[in-house]
Amino acid sequence: MENLILFAVLMTVGYISGTILEKHHLTSIREREEQMVSLPTIMLKKPLHEEGIKEVKLVGGSVVISIDYFKKIVASLANLFGGNIATYETLVDRARREAILRMKEDAKDASEIINIRIETSSISKNANRNVGAVEVLAYGTAVWR
Repeated sequence: MENLILFAVLMTVGYISGTILEKHHLTSIREREEQMVSLPTIMLKKPLHEEGIKEVKLVGGSVVISIDYFKKIVASLANLFGGNIATYETLVDRARREAILRMKEDAKDASEIINIRIETSSISKNANRNVGAVEVLAYGTAVWR
């Protein structure tokens, strides 16, 4: 009985702290996205306007975000029944947005970032191949005019 109570307390603490940290990270992402909205990022291989280019440089941003224990349990339950695993969706979305922001911060005062690419990989913690974290790498070519 004591183990069950301890498990419930740890799950509750994990859920609350994970939710607070995730909300704080999402708020930070939103604020930084608003600051960087003026820097266009496009997947085209060539700049929108090729005249007046002063410099081009490869820029990138990467992030590794781990999944908390509570989300891992919820994802395991969802995996049993099949369907969408929303806990992983939010994890990948946060990681993708953070990697793009870091790429933009690497470009600082560029006119645009072209030919952007996003690579995603999961990092397994054990032999069961359970996802422990997700890594996202965003890179592109910054163009200065």
